[in-house]
Amino acid sequence: MLCRLAWGNVRRAGRDYLVYLLTLAFGVTVFYAFNTISIQIDYAGLGDDSISTSLGGMIFGLTIFLAFVLGFLMVYANNFIMKRRKKQFGLYQILGMRRTQVARIMTMETLFVSIAALVLGVAMGVGLSQLMVFFTASLFKAQISSFHFFFSMEALLITVECLAAIFLVTLVFNLRVVARAKVIDLISAGRHSETVRTRSPRISAVIFLIGAVLIGVAYARLIHDGMPLDGYPESLMKFLITTIMVILGTILLFFGLSGFLIEVLQRARVIYWRGLNMFTLRQLAAKVNTVSFSMAVISMILFLAITSVSCGMSIASAMTSMLEESTPADFTIGLMYTYPMRLSAQLNPRDGQAAQDTDEVAAALRREPIDMLDQAHKQAGSNWRAGRGSSSAAARELDSILGRHVQVNLYSPKPVGSDKSVLSLGTIVRSLGENMPAGMKGSDADLVGLTMVSASDWNRYREFRGMEPVDLGDDGYTLLAIAGDTVTGVYNRALGSGMEIDIAGHSLHPRQKQLERTASSFGNGETGGGGGTVVVPDAVIRDADLPLATSYLLLDYKSGVSVEQGDRIAGKVMPNGPIENSDDINIAQWFGADSRTDVNLTANSTRGIISYLSIYIGFVLVVACASILTIQQLSSVADSSRSVRILSELGTARREIMHSVLGQQIVYFAFPLIVAGAHSLVALSVVIQLVKLLGGLTIADTVGVVVAIFVLAYGGYFLVTYAMSKSIVRDAIRVRHTE
Repeated sequence: MLCRLAWGNVRRAGRDYLVYLLTLAFGVTVFYAFNTISIQIDYAGLGDDSISTSLGGMIFGLTIFLAFVLGFLMVYANNFIMKRRKKQFGLYQILGMRRTQVARIMTMETLFVSIAALVLGVAMGVGLSQLMVFFTASLFKAQISSFHFFFSMEALLITVECLAAIFLVTLVFNLRVVARAKVIDLISAGRHSETVRTRSPRISAVIFLIGAVLIGVAYARLIHDGMPLDGYPESLMKFLITTIMVILGTILLFFGLSGFLIEVLQRARVIYWRGLNMFTLRQLAAKVNTVSFSMAVISMILFLAITSVSCGMSIASAMTSMLEESTPADFTIGLMYTYPMRLSAQLNPRDGQAAQDTDEVAAALRREPIDMLDQAHKQAGSNWRAGRGSSSAAARELDSILGRHVQVNLYSPKPVGSDKSVLSLGTIVRSLGENMPAGMKGSDADLVGLTMVSASDWNRYREFRGMEPVDLGDDGYTLLAIAGDTVTGVYNRALGSGMEIDIAGHSLHPRQKQLERTASSFGNGETGGGGGTVVVPDAVIRDADLPLATSYLLLDYKSGVSVEQGDRIAGKVMPNGPIENSDDINIAQWFGADSRTDVNLTANSTRGIISYLSIYIGFVLVVACASILTIQQLSSVADSSRSVRILSELGTARREIMHSVLGQQIVYFAFPLIVAGAHSLVALSVVIQLVKLLGGLTIADTVGVVVAIFVLAYGGYFLVTYAMSKSIVRDAIRVRHTE
């Protein structure tokens, strides 16, 4: 009997459960769809278990966290349902039911709704997961070889576990309400509206203006100071103050919003006295104390959702675009020469801080590059042989794939015995009469400096890439950089202005008007690792007494060798570990053995992972915010039902009443979104300038995703809120005033 009663209650109170059901079904949908990522990656044909495992693990962990968020959200949603159902539960107890029986009814009702949400959510999740296979393939830039309908039992189990946890949290809350409430309180619950307080419109308007000023000052500080990349306590403190100002300003802005509107519109009497505008504004003002803080929090969460989607996907796209540009050969490997301090520690083991300019250190520093191909033949297979086979066999395998190849040698910008770079980004910026780019103030750009490469090496590299050589003569130079628009812009202005530089007594002039990005990368996947490189005549390298910093060996596979075969053999036989001289001094270290295939796979997987997480977080946060606003508005409409009934009895048309309700809901839904949008525009403008240090960033590609999320989630909840509000208003008007 109790089961039949619970089922009948759910059917009759379906409208009250709609928000709860909708939010829970949305949660189940995204939980299931996103946890099928491993199957989607398989269909996308990436063939890399590491991507599936890492992304699946991150999605699972994020699902657990978002399940907690959704659980607390369901408790909040239940507050509205319980408020509407308290009188009914009180009547049950008056009619002789024990509290345990009422609790069982509530348990079954919650269970029925949860099962309905599970069925509906899984059905939508299954459909969404099929579509997401194509989205996954586009994110990872893969082709779908074969596709058929799939169902993931693992994703279903994860979803059911999360739903069970949410069900238990909701049930505990419901039982606690019934156990603690007195029967008289349950019966009279419908007569009590939420206690509200109103403040002077003028005081509220002043508070609103103070909040707006705080936000404006915070915007100006953020644009001026940028992000605290240098990590200095002073910069971090400035950023913390800016953040506090934004948060406090947002709270004050919403706290004074209604009063500000009243104060402004009261002066526009034509608008204020038209229709039910006065009633609408007073209704807004009556709720300001109870919802101002939550609206401010919602606005900040929406800001986080907008920036997580827009910024996350855009940064991933910028990073992967640079990685894709930085693949000059089928396979590259690097050799890093031991720097002076490290040599000093080896030569003077009892005094690791010994002088870096001793004769021993100077003698051990490499000025002539190691022949990397010859050394690779000697050490071939050292990273896989592990005592089996022979290096000669591995060397023959290396020769079997070796096609065109070239070695490029980069020199340190610091002469032997000097701590000062002969050329750095800061030097160029100051020569141009400019300031360091935003985000690089306090950085080590001056300390690191620009590496040097000889004109002969660079032209051999250009020939390897199929480019025409550049004649620098005896007094020419050019600049190279794998960096973002900001840094490359500085170098282009230096080249375009004919800026003269002096290195080791050589006055050098630019031979190009702008740098060539395609001729700047010497290793696969090398992006923004330093301040850049300057190409100078060979004599300058010699006269400046510059030690070697790194060397790169670039090779293309022999004609007839497939990419798969070349990648497999190169990855197997290329050496790793240190290189020692005859005195057992570590003079160099192998690093960065990367194929073009691996770099592109890394680029695509990075973009896919960041994009997935951004969309997942953004969608759930938007759903959470929209559902909270919906519940607040439905509670507000329910509380004002008697006022609506009086307006109707006084002759007010239902259409005008609904226009008033619609106006209130537009304010409640639109203003948090407007403020969040303003915060996002300013934050993204700073982030865009920051990311330009690494690569170009545009949010144009993500606008469609952001709009789709907000139209589907935020807009959908707004329509549901208005439809349910219309139903509540119609019920209030039908009931004759008997109180």
